[in-house]
Amino acid sequence: MSDFGFLKTHRTWEDWCGMLLGALIVASPWFPIQDQALSGNQTVILNTVAVGLVVFGISQLEYVALQRWQEVTTILVGLWLIASPYVLGYSSDGFLRIYHTSLGAVVVLLGVLQLWQDWDLNDQDMLKHGQ
Repeated sequence: MSDFGFLKTHRTWEDWCGMLLGALIVASPWFPIQDQALSGNQTVILNTVAVGLVVFGISQLEYVALQRWQEVTTILVGLWLIASPYVLGYSSDGFLRIYHTSLGAVVVLLGVLQLWQDWDLNDQDMLKHGQ
């Protein structure tokens, strides 16, 4: 019988994945695959860099000192990344829309997994994260 304890404990690899996702989000406006017209849209670039830096920064905070607000913020930022192509008007750019929707979904799933793992932990147990 298999043991599903692997998914029940918040592990540091999840925080490293969050940092990698943040770096990918920051770099996404400059990928050579996309439409060149986007390179002049400063609002989209600023939004993407800000979202990526928030995801990266929160993942670093989770690696150092775990708290539940970080996971909730990760979920909200991931949902914003999914919605941003439609809100900011770059949904016609197929690559970036699909890329941001996919990365946003992964960020949301990672945040939900981490929140589920840490939901029953008390503050003392959360401080032991990564030890």
